[in-house]
Amino acid sequence: MDRVMAATVFNHICDLGSLSAAARALGLSRPMVSRYLDEMEKWAGARLIHRSSRKLTITPAGEEALVKTRTLAQLSQAIGAGSGAVIPSGTLRVACAHFTAMHILAPVLPGFLARYPELRIEVEINNQPVSLVGERIDVAIRITDNPEPGVIARRLGDCESVLCASEGYLHQHGIPQTLEDLAQHNCLYYSGFAGKSWHFLDEQGEAVSVAIKGNLSAGISSLLCESALAGMGIALVPEKEAREGLAQGRLVRLLPMLQPRRLAVYGLYLSREHQPVGLRLFLEAIQETMSNAHN
Repeated sequence: MDRVMAATVFNHICDLGSLSAAARALGLSRPMVSRYLDEMEKWAGARLIHRSSRKLTITPAGEEALVKTRTLAQLSQAIGAGSGAVIPSGTLRVACAHFTAMHILAPVLPGFLARYPELRIEVEINNQPVSLVGERIDVAIRITDNPEPGVIARRLGDCESVLCASEGYLHQHGIPQTLEDLAQHNCLYYSGFAGKSWHFLDEQGEAVSVAIKGNLSAGISSLLCESALAGMGIALVPEKEAREGLAQGRLVRLLPMLQPRRLAVYGLYLSREHQPVGLRLFLEAIQETMSNAHN
């Protein structure tokens, strides 16, 4: 059997989640798709997919094979396309947190999809890291100081944070004057980063940090910002999240002599070689939009 076709069938099974869906997408019979999957497993010398009456599960060997078969499929398409310009099409699956979707992707999507009408984008909102292979994700957009190993991490820009609290909280508990004062306050902190410390640059550009404590942690920055607005404590949140509250005077910026440590925005994907055209253009659009926002 045609191994390139077997790889294509395997990709569709993994992307669509069932043999029947792959058969419909490719215009093949269900038994033929099953035969191609058997051929892929013989070729790989391992079970690639666990089959049950309810769902299919990709095995660890299947995850490794999927990286290679996607590269093979992209290469075969590139050869077939020759040297002509490739119009991005198909579906691009993107994973990101709620803040990233609303403040980083939302400004990019209207113009990008209008420019490339053949492309479709599926955004999966998840505030925890996802398995790119297991969840069939093309790219994860993450704000982090420590990209996970084993993936390509393309830096797209920076995320600036702000230390803030409501006037009501500050009237009741006092305004912190020094970094050390934060240890005496109720701090609302993001649970996605290890440790309970906040990091800053002082006026000399030196890195400083303080251990904090508080009665609320969350993996979503909008909840921390809303809690700060409600007078629950001091929050360190993305500046974009707090911008409206600061402009309205409902939030007060604290310790302006300290610069909260910037976190990088990364596009995380599996392979640098034979990268889909749509993915490359999408990352470039995010990078350009973020760069323009800082200029």
